[in-house]
Amino acid sequence: MRPSPVFLGILALTAAGGVMAAFGDINTIFVRDRDPLLIAGVVIFVAAGWVASLSLHEFGHAMVAYRGGDYSVAHKGYLTLDVRKYTDPVLSIILPLVFLIIGGIPLPGGAVWINRGALRSRGTSSWVSLAGPLSNLAVGAAVALVVALVPMSGGLVIAMSYLALLQIVTFILNILPIPGLDGWGAIEPYLPPRAREIGAQVRPWAPIILFAILWFVQPANAALWKGSYALFGAFGGYVDGAQIGFSVFQFWK
Repeated sequence: MRPSPVFLGILALTAAGGVMAAFGDINTIFVRDRDPLLIAGVVIFVAAGWVASLSLHEFGHAMVAYRGGDYSVAHKGYLTLDVRKYTDPVLSIILPLVFLIIGGIPLPGGAVWINRGALRSRGTSSWVSLAGPLSNLAVGAAVALVVALVPMSGGLVIAMSYLALLQIVTFILNILPIPGLDGWGAIEPYLPPRAREIGAQVRPWAPIILFAILWFVQPANAALWKGSYALFGAFGGYVDGAQIGFSVFQFWK
């Protein structure tokens, strides 16, 4: 169960983006001609870091499933942290990254196929679903704590703060009890058969409809970000830094 070279490469790319952000000129964030090194560093750090967190999210599902009785996840390669094992390249990486870039909303991307019948109990099945978003919450809290406690350059502060905020947003989105999201998976074992059937029918479309609502319905979008900033702040997150990181990440606006 060693990390795959792909995952290690993504971590290396994230680190490279962090170095670039650290050496970027933070004094240019409020001027028209921002430092290209700062912009490139923030974009690379956040995008690569988000893909790494996607791997950790899916690994969380798989590890709890493995410990809960579904040993097939090991044969499927889910315990290697190789993002290619969890995803369809277009639907799971490219499209979510596009949504992240244009809207700042980290649409859930990866997927692991769990043999729910092999799991020991309904409670185990619920924890399998919860393990993914809880990993995002843990990563977000950890990164926010590092920013709060470790002295670092301003460019790295805004990059890490924005990535930490995205982890919190991802947690909140995934924990919603909507078919296709992990919140639904957590309650599904306890639902009556008819409700599970309806959930299975709408599962392919429900997350896309949710994204459309968040994109076009301003009160829904505002509620998501208000809740995310509140939870982010509760973990000691640097809210102003995350907002600046967001603006640098969307450098074309």
